[in-house]
Amino acid sequence: MKAWQCIGCGRLESSQPCVGICEDRPVELVYAWQLVALLRQLAWSKPREGEWERSFRDLQARARKLLAA
Repeated sequence: MKAWQCIGCGRLESSQPCVGICEDRPVELVYAWQLVALLRQLAWSKPREGEWERSFRDLQARARKLLAA
């Protein structure tokens, strides 16, 4: 989902009243439910001895795929 977020007050779209110092900039948002599987794997997996880097790279690839979708 793409939205506009104010760098002054943090307002997204028009859901928060402007406090007069707003400047809109584009931001990209990801729903939390889309990341649950990735976070669950990160939280509950333990790489084998000496395999942490490979596991980290695999998680990075999955995260990039989710963000690109």
